[in-house]
Amino acid sequence: MTDRKPPQMKFSTWIDQQVADAERRGVFDNLPGKGKPLNIRPGAADGDYGAAWLRDYAHREGVPAEEMLPTPLRLRREIERLAETAGEFRSEAEVREAAADLNRRIVEWRRIPLGPPIHVRLVNADDLVARWRAAGKAAGHEARAARPPAARPPAAPPADPPPRPSRRRWWRRGPRS
Repeated sequence: MTDRKPPQMKFSTWIDQQVADAERRGVFDNLPGKGKPLNIRPGAADGDYGAAWLRDYAHREGVPAEEMLPTPLRLRREIERLAETAGEFRSEAEVREAAADLNRRIVEWRRIPLGPPIHVRLVNADDLVARWRAAGKAAGHEARAARPPAARPPAAPPADPPPRPSRRRWWRRGPRS
């Protein structure tokens, strides 16, 4: 393909001409997989074979479909998974550490959000510890349920907001002097 596109020719016409010349020369004759159908699952909606191909390629390569999700949706899935698997941790410290790690990544994404603007809530470590205790109690781990919840200092009463400075609107201003 050392030829340059002639200025008066359209790109699509020029590319079609290049492909036709390559077919005449037999460049495509001995390619691997020649004559075999593409392994695309039926049901590609509206002829969206690109998405079907990508899904199949990811499956063949062993890439979980979750890796292709936008960051906020992937973080939401991690929140759900953490809540479901809270009982598998060995200690309360591990539960709190996992919640803190996930919250750190959520805050990091919130600082510079990439992808669709989807709100991702922070993980409440106390709720997660309560789930962990409940899972331990159900599994017969009395030591988990017997521990009192971590003492939290009482929250300070909310301070009154500072008074707002009065702003005169441009349509309420008097005549200029």
